[in-house]
Amino acid sequence: MQDIDEMLSFEVKKELADRYFGFRKLIEEDIEDYDNQVVAAFRRLEQKIGFDLVRLYILLKDEQVIHDFFQITGLKERLFFDPYLAESPTIRKRVFAGIVAHGLTRKSRFRNMVVETYQALTEHIDEYDDNLHKLSEEQQTIAEEINLFYRNNDLGTIMTFLRGLGGSESYKAGAMEGGLTPQTGAGLDKKMQFKAPPPVEKLLPTLPKIQPYKEIKKDLLKVIDRAYVLRGEPEMREFTH
Repeated sequence: MQDIDEMLSFEVKKELADRYFGFRKLIEEDIEDYDNQVVAAFRRLEQKIGFDLVRLYILLKDEQVIHDFFQITGLKERLFFDPYLAESPTIRKRVFAGIVAHGLTRKSRFRNMVVETYQALTEHIDEYDDNLHKLSEEQQTIAEEINLFYRNNDLGTIMTFLRGLGGSESYKAGAMEGGLTPQTGAGLDKKMQFKAPPPVEKLLPTLPKIQPYKEIKKDLLKVIDRAYVLRGEPEMREFTH
């Protein structure tokens, strides 16, 4: 009879442990996946939006022109801006790698380069914003999973229950004898607590929606043409080679 009781006790303990650590592992995997997605989003921010902006800074160059460009388009913060960028041949070569200038004249090629870069920036910001919304929903889901996990898996209560399954001997053993004291469950629960990851808004910058090119075409082309003149009517080979 004692053997049956011990076997049943072992099975119950195993099931409780499997459920507790199984659910916990799933949440930890969700947190790890969320962290990886945040890192990937930051890399896309650098490699897509960052490159678009740096390309525009190099093309427009003049700080007043860049300011006017921001005013028209709705951009708020000069992300990745550094005056050094416009003067660095290495950075210029990198951000213009693979870029082809279209147009029959110098002016049209310059115009098209800025416009096409701006349109790419618009698309990349939209993609980035959509990704932030998805990550925000993912973080909220994880936070709810954790709350539900702790509501259904109070480790202190589980440990007390497991001590009860062990019979009177489990209460006989004191701290010096290596037994589980009544405070063990609560202490272990505190040590094993884990929190939801920070909201994505605290980890990555939020970017404003910018104006579609068609809606600001007239004013934007004036700024682009002014940049072209201030730059000395450059040939696009200066940027793409």
